[in-house]
Amino acid sequence: MIVLGIDPGLERMGFGVVEKQGSRIVSVEYGVIKTPPGPLGNRLVKIERDVEALIQRAGPDALVTERLFFAKNSTTAMDVAKALGVALCVGARHGLETREITPPEVKKAVTGQGNADKRQVQFMVTRLLGLTETPKPDDAADALAVAIAGCLHGLPPSLGS
Repeated sequence: MIVLGIDPGLERMGFGVVEKQGSRIVSVEYGVIKTPPGPLGNRLVKIERDVEALIQRAGPDALVTERLFFAKNSTTAMDVAKALGVALCVGARHGLETREITPPEVKKAVTGQGNADKRQVQFMVTRLLGLTETPKPDDAADALAVAIAGCLHGLPPSLGS
């Protein structure tokens, strides 16, 4: 099973592709989709094209995203939500199973604790995937954590096994 994890963002959207091979989870690809400043519509089109290319290249079975939570700055929250909506739409167009997982659920799946800090999550992502160094930038590491969480807890039994 191949899972594409997304860490939502408009300026930088992290992505991580992992493959579950029995009880092992391995990293396939990770990085960020960057959009330059400018009109929102143009930025969303870039995200759509890049997510489309990523799905075609990686061939995931599922798309797992971190559920948005913003206590401040509703303008930023709305734009990030629009970017996430584009990614979910592209995934649905490809027939992917999609799931949203809350940040505490991601942390609990990866570290065993729902209140783990960013360093603990990054350490466990590196360890679980057998990487020699922590994935950079942070958005990519976060997306890998989301993908791992999807493999471990977020998918229906038909996809998770």
